[in-house]
Amino acid sequence: MSAMKKSKLVGFSTVKRSGLGFLGQVRSGVQKGSFGSEWKVLIVLKHLEHITSVGPRPVGSVENEVLTVNYLLQQVELVQAESAAGPHAVTVDVQRPTGSFSIDFLGGFTSYYDRVTNIAVKLEPKTGAQHFMLANCHFDSVANSPGASDDAVSCAVMLEVLRSMANLSTPLTHGVIFLFNGAEENVLQASHGFITQHPWAKQVRAFVNLEAAGVGGKEVVFQTGPENPWLVQAYVHAAKHPFASVVGQEVFQSGIIPSDTDFRIYRDFGNIPGIDLAFIENGFIYHTKYDTPDRIHTDSIQRAGGRYVRDLAYAACVALLSWFITLLFVLIVALLVTLMGRSMFWYSHFYTSVCLYGSAAVGKMLLIHTLAKNLYYGNVRRLDLGELFFDVSLLLWCCVLVYLTQQGLCSAYVPMLMVAFPLGIKLLLSSHFKHKGASVSYAVLYLLGLALPYVHLMFLIWVVFEIFTPIMGRSGTEIPPDVVLASLVTLAAILLSSFFMHFIYLARSTKRVLAALGAGFVVMLILVSCGLFFPYSADPTSPRPKRVIIQHTVRTFHDLDGSVERMDSGLWINSFDYTGMSHVTPHIPEINDTIRTRCPDDLPFCGFPWFLPVKFLVKKNWYMPAPTVSPKSPLEFTLVSKQVTEWGAVKLGFEAKGPSHMSLYLLPHAGASLSGWSFGDGTPQFDLNGEYFIFYSHGLDAPTWKFWLEIQVGMISVAISSHYFFGEDRWSPQLHSLLEKFPDWAFTSSWVSTYNMYRY
Repeated sequence: MSAMKKSKLVGFSTVKRSGLGFLGQVRSGVQKGSFGSEWKVLIVLKHLEHITSVGPRPVGSVENEVLTVNYLLQQVELVQAESAAGPHAVTVDVQRPTGSFSIDFLGGFTSYYDRVTNIAVKLEPKTGAQHFMLANCHFDSVANSPGASDDAVSCAVMLEVLRSMANLSTPLTHGVIFLFNGAEENVLQASHGFITQHPWAKQVRAFVNLEAAGVGGKEVVFQTGPENPWLVQAYVHAAKHPFASVVGQEVFQSGIIPSDTDFRIYRDFGNIPGIDLAFIENGFIYHTKYDTPDRIHTDSIQRAGGRYVRDLAYAACVALLSWFITLLFVLIVALLVTLMGRSMFWYSHFYTSVCLYGSAAVGKMLLIHTLAKNLYYGNVRRLDLGELFFDVSLLLWCCVLVYLTQQGLCSAYVPMLMVAFPLGIKLLLSSHFKHKGASVSYAVLYLLGLALPYVHLMFLIWVVFEIFTPIMGRSGTEIPPDVVLASLVTLAAILLSSFFMHFIYLARSTKRVLAALGAGFVVMLILVSCGLFFPYSADPTSPRPKRVIIQHTVRTFHDLDGSVERMDSGLWINSFDYTGMSHVTPHIPEINDTIRTRCPDDLPFCGFPWFLPVKFLVKKNWYMPAPTVSPKSPLEFTLVSKQVTEWGAVKLGFEAKGPSHMSLYLLPHAGASLSGWSFGDGTPQFDLNGEYFIFYSHGLDAPTWKFWLEIQVGMISVAISSHYFFGEDRWSPQLHSLLEKFPDWAFTSSWVSTYNMYRY
């Protein structure tokens, strides 16, 4: 056995012991390298454009021997300068070998070459390396083709992988030789010159050959070996989507296909194992004038560099970030409107909320994606970005589908529609999109394909707004309705824009759309701030009333001994929306902030006759002093029993007789607790911040309401209110007088009530 073969066998053993060997190192370099902002397809495309811009590059031409060589050397020098401070050394050598060999190809012949060109770049730790992997591409082309796929794109990928690995912060275990050979189309001459004559060839232990027999699709492993199955294992581990077939290898090596690659030279003349990778899709334009950069499939480049998954993740982050920033911006606008006192301007004119918040949401999303397109994805082809962000939309909807399905929610059918139809449209229009781009016909077909899921989605959005918009008029004084509605409008804009997001990246410019949206937003904000849109309407065909509740109430507070501590009466006014009385005060000046109430902590339910326990929703109310009202059927409330139980609790028995609707409020004071009662299963339920609320109503001829409470140590305040909703007790002159002052767009609910509080 020759010394050279012994050396290589030792090298194979070393590579095996190192884990996945050189292919694993290339994978590591691609995935973990410092790529500046990122390893982008745009950089590869830039290299590809430069290499092919000179036209066909046959061996011996100025385009091949001078222009392309100079560009490659210039890029390698940039890598050397960029990585000088790192742990790696980058050495470049321009080889111009002369030689000859015989080859069993096309019937067999002898080939002679004289001063063909190789650019060999050695990447190794600064401490040196004994074993190297060889990565091979060729930059020459046939005389009648610009050779974008065969094989300029592989050289472009290798340039960027070189830059990535050179800038790794951790030194490689073994070295890599990047060979840009300039005479492959002359039947594999330059590779022969390198492997048989170059001094670095003796240290090569394995190789990867990048070739093309088409312009894209999956890169196929169509040759590997000889033997050394660890190479295939390393490829499977390194590739994102490995694709290989032993059938392809045997067909190719049978000679049926009239082509050959540098793999044969390294295998037969270098006696080293390797892997032959090539793009095979659309071989119709192989070695023709149509082999141009614009026909290269970007996803093929991404798979070759192993970055598409990361690019998809980054693009998804851009989308999610745009949604977050958009929501934040629209919420700020909603808070600004609220602080200006223009809340609910949309209540009678829903379209105004779409004009203001919708234009803000769409405009902000459009602006963020435009900035990402121009600043982050500066030189990436628009078609590639369009396809990437379409995939982002598909991915995010898939995530929603998976989540809802896992939760067992039937509404998962909605994201299912938003996945199935766009995916089908993409498959049907993929060829049309790649060849004609975002043409008018593409847009029309695309919109037709999305019609069904989008019509259904818009219907669901309409249902949501149909439900929630009226609710905002009765949701209390504490929840800013503009914040809620602005959030819903933003969510609707996000959902509806999801599969139109990629059009931003397909468009040549978004300036006009941004200008229109910006102008519409500014104009709308000015109109809203001027108070042009009044929230309420008394139009009988489409009323939008303001809800106000007024009770003429008499309040009586008793001390521990049962004596009356104080007593008052007045008109208690509650607004059931966020605007409070701000729109009513100009019509009824006496209802103003000077008569706003406060909530004493020691009185059950603030000392007012709440019909339902909604005081946490309606914290702004007004109490206007008024003469006492005396219902003809007054409330009768009596403590009928008080006893101490054997376990030390105090049991209080009560009787109450009054109108058909009464409310009972219980407030145990510090140190006391309500341990039992006669309601339900006997266990007190629904402690509302230390208080309890019991709602009571009766029909005709109902007996006296009897109940008991059990108190564990301490004092409790018990209050009961009566509500007169009908009959002659419902009205009072003062109540009637106030109601007449309200504008016609206000809908008032009014009745007489009483509130009595006792301490035990």
